[in-house]
Amino acid sequence: MTLHMHRVIIALGSNRLPAAHIQWASERMGSLLENVRFSRRLWTEDIHGTGIYYMNRLAVANTMLSMDDLQHELKAIEAATGRSRQHVTIDLDLMLYDEQRFHERDWSRSYIQQLIPDIL
Repeated sequence: MTLHMHRVIIALGSNRLPAAHIQWASERMGSLLENVRFSRRLWTEDIHGTGIYYMNRLAVANTMLSMDDLQHELKAIEAATGRSRQHVTIDLDLMLYDEQRFHERDWSRSYIQQLIPDIL
């Protein structure tokens, strides 16, 4: 079996102590992934119009992990912060794994469009 690197893009978001949680998750991702590069941080209003603001960031990296293993690791990072639906301490969405895109509707959101040039 030949192992090879996979290119991934991950979206980070937080509405609860966002600067601390984005930093903490970024550090975890730095030790989980290889050659990680992060975008700047950007404040955005909740897409549902609740008036809650989120801090967002994108990461591009390489990994030898399978897609399932990577998803599991990302969910473990979220769970470690005590995330709930109301208090999004950290949200880590796998946006791209090699050429496979996920969260297709999110790709057109303004914050993704603003942050993508930072990591490409």
